[in-house]
Amino acid sequence: MKAARSEQEFQNILRRLGIALDASQIGVWEHDTQKDEVVWDLQMHRLYATGKTQRRVKAEVWTNAIHPDDFAQAQADFDRAIAAKDAYSSEYRIILPDGETRYLRSRAYCFEEDGHITLIGAEWDVTADVLLNRELRRQKAIAEARAVALEASRERIAYAAEHDYLTGLPNRRFFDRRLAELAGEAGPEKLAILHIGLDRFKQINDTAGHTTGDNVLISCARRIEASVPENAFIARVSGDEFAVLIANFVSLDDLKIRAERLAQQLKQSVWHNEEVLRTGGSIGVAAASGRNIGSLLAQSDIALHRAKKLGRGRVEVYSAQMKAQLNAEQRVGRQFAHGLEKGEFIPYYQAQVDARTRRIVGMEVLARWRHPKRGLILPGEFIKVAGSLGRLDDLDAAILKAALKDRQAWMGQGVHVPRIAVNVSAARLSDPLLIDELKRLDVRPDMLSFELLETIFLDDSEDDVFSNVAGLKAMGIDIEIDDFGSGHASIIGLVKLKPRRMKIDRQLVLPTTTSREQKRLLRSIIDIAKALNIEVIAEGVETLEHAKLLTRLGCDVLQGYAIAYPLPAADMLARLNEDQQLVLLTQH
Repeated sequence: MKAARSEQEFQNILRRLGIALDASQIGVWEHDTQKDEVVWDLQMHRLYATGKTQRRVKAEVWTNAIHPDDFAQAQADFDRAIAAKDAYSSEYRIILPDGETRYLRSRAYCFEEDGHITLIGAEWDVTADVLLNRELRRQKAIAEARAVALEASRERIAYAAEHDYLTGLPNRRFFDRRLAELAGEAGPEKLAILHIGLDRFKQINDTAGHTTGDNVLISCARRIEASVPENAFIARVSGDEFAVLIANFVSLDDLKIRAERLAQQLKQSVWHNEEVLRTGGSIGVAAASGRNIGSLLAQSDIALHRAKKLGRGRVEVYSAQMKAQLNAEQRVGRQFAHGLEKGEFIPYYQAQVDARTRRIVGMEVLARWRHPKRGLILPGEFIKVAGSLGRLDDLDAAILKAALKDRQAWMGQGVHVPRIAVNVSAARLSDPLLIDELKRLDVRPDMLSFELLETIFLDDSEDDVFSNVAGLKAMGIDIEIDDFGSGHASIIGLVKLKPRRMKIDRQLVLPTTTSREQKRLLRSIIDIAKALNIEVIAEGVETLEHAKLLTRLGCDVLQGYAIAYPLPAADMLARLNEDQQLVLLTQH
């Protein structure tokens, strides 16, 4: 009774094991190595899709089903287990009768009885696991490749963010970061900046084109690299500016020598498309140590500003005095802008008289700054400021508008007002809106003349200049050349411009009473003007002797302190209210 129950329990266990094997789709096999007999259960036949059910199968059923590329390894795993009488483990592909490839995993244990070795094992399909793992590996490889590409992209973006695309040099952002690092605790004892601003670059860019300008920048960058120490940090900090950081330099004198050599290198011509381009560089030098390093860039910028102001190709070393001077200039600049807005700039008038009759035939309008605290300021203190601020055209417009207002007021009082001559800057003359603005001011013929500085470059003026000159003439506004003899205007330029009048520079007039050569030169200039039908005005007439001599030489109009001093509007009106005839001050 007990034996029957044990047998029943054993059968139940076998039945449950069979159910478990069916559910897990695990096939069980047995291989008697001595007899080379193989026994498969039904699940093994299902795995290999034999379509059969018999328990005993030939070994070739297994070997023939294994994928040719996996057979050698599978056989080696089997032989190794037999030889070692150890556990067998292998994984391989099989090819089903319909050509489908599946992945199987096989595990077995060796049993030895009476010298016979038998392997009893199990096999199951791992195709899904293999494919999943393969896909996971593929996805991992893709992710790793993407990570590498992303890191490379980040590096490229980081590089591009801190480097100039054109020259390959560090940019302003990188320069600022590097300067901040050097200003930190572990920075060098001494640090200097050479701040380089290219000369004539805007002119090259505008006339020869941006491609040529780019080539000039690249050429200058290479010259800078070749001219500074190997450990120097070079950056392009703006469009036409470079900066060089030099740590632990020998001395300030050595820095200046290096900067001057670099300036000489930058002066060398640049060849582009068989064309010689001449450029150069102005350099500001600043040096500091310890905690003062952080302000170096601002100091070198001040020195560069000073170098450019004094001329091209210069080297200037920063000093505290230089900063104070710049601060003063900037303060004047702010006051200048404020003064323009508040109408603090007013016209003064200097009479011009006929050389023979001494009657007033014109007035030159001169700008004065009626400063609320400093009083009356002469042009020598603010004209350069206006130029540096790019406000010369605004100053011209303000003075012209005020002069026309004075003229209208005088005429309203029945006073005869002669021609008014107003100085016009190159910026104002190049303004394409100039003619339209003058038309709105209701400028009438013969009431106004524009004085153009000879240094406006008569021979090389832009089309806008000559277009505006033609428009001015069409409006009845006379053109005068101011300060003739101080610039480089040629006879061809005079013929091209065809001015109504020429004003001889006072520097040529003053020596005429004491120098025969100067007198002959002046006579030649007057003869040229007469030949071109140009009236001649002599300015700088400071004595009666000047007046008489210039009249004999053929000057048409005289202007200077011997004739009249510049006067404000009210005083000029008083003079005009007289009989319109001035005598020399020395005769009063």
